[in-house]
Amino acid sequence: MVRPPADPVAHPVAHNDAHNDGMGESRLPDYEYRPLSFPRGTDRDTARSVLTIHAEYGEWELDRLRLFPDGRRTALLRRRRRRFSPALPS
Repeated sequence: MVRPPADPVAHPVAHNDAHNDGMGESRLPDYEYRPLSFPRGTDRDTARSVLTIHAEYGEWELDRLRLFPDGRRTALLRRRRRRFSPALPS
């Protein structure tokens, strides 16, 4: 599975690839992704706190974390795509 590149956008990113279940029907991708970036000078505790908040309240999990030589950090979070049931009948 190919992951989208991490960029400093703060909204979820879905794969453009649709999976084929072998029966001729395609279904939505299993995961959605949210890239985050932390500027130079962000300490480890602050980054950990932000990631913890996303994990606890947004149900995100850490997919990839990169620390660059200049001090920038980028994180790629993922979560299972939410499948909403239709509204209750009226």
